[in-house]
Amino acid sequence: MPHAKILLPAQCRAARGLINWSQGELADKAGVSRSTVKDFETERHALHHSTERLLIDAIEAGGVSLIVADEAGPGVRLKRPI
Repeated sequence: MPHAKILLPAQCRAARGLINWSQGELADKAGVSRSTVKDFETERHALHHSTERLLIDAIEAGGVSLIVADEAGPGVRLKRPI
């Protein structure tokens, strides 16, 4: 079974920066509230697995790949050239 993707608050902020989305834009595209994105990114609370999946799907649909943590750490990358 493949390892499930995990979204970290810093990855979420970085992904939004790469595609120039506000917290509200990500929230709209994921179908969650802006306060959910804000509270997650500021580490006020963790996400439910279903909410995490919605954010990951929206980020990936927006053109960002999430890089699983390895010896260099976690990251984000644009799927397509700028």
